[in-house]
Amino acid sequence: MVHPGSTKMYQDLKQYYWWPNIRKEVVDFVVKCGIYQQVKVEHRKPARLLQPLPIPEWKWEMIIMDFMSRLPRGKKGNDAIWVIIDRLTKFALFLPVKMTNPIDKLAKIYVNEVVRLHGVPVSIISNQDPRFTSRLWPNIHHAMGTNLNISMAFHPQTDGQFERIIQILVDLLKACAFKFSGN
Repeated sequence: MVHPGSTKMYQDLKQYYWWPNIRKEVVDFVVKCGIYQQVKVEHRKPARLLQPLPIPEWKWEMIIMDFMSRLPRGKKGNDAIWVIIDRLTKFALFLPVKMTNPIDKLAKIYVNEVVRLHGVPVSIISNQDPRFTSRLWPNIHHAMGTNLNISMAFHPQTDGQFERIIQILVDLLKACAFKFSGN
């Protein structure tokens, strides 16, 4: 079983099941789970206070995006995950991509997976990845009327939610790797 921790597992279970001491049993199960113990990481507080970002008024109005790279190649040659998160709902898209994809191909994926389904965002926060800082990417967003903000992890201009979602994804991928090793 792959699970994100006792609190989430308990919240998911209590929707469909109930028995005496369910919470204690879920916590005991997770604590004794070998895979969870291997995957679990210690979370540290940032060195200084993070600055709050403006609160979005509508879903998919403000998004955060980054690449999770250096993954093993998949069957289609993808070796990275493009993570795009709506700041209001915390809904995340995990798009498999190749790190060697040219920017115009990434722009096409972006239009097909974000703009087509959710509309053009008002602002985007991304890191200093060369794909996001090249001439084409800012020009695309300028033409769409999107404000493109470049930032760094745990920089005072970010609120840390992106890093937390990435950490959850990493934990789940590690758990799958331990559970289904060789597959």
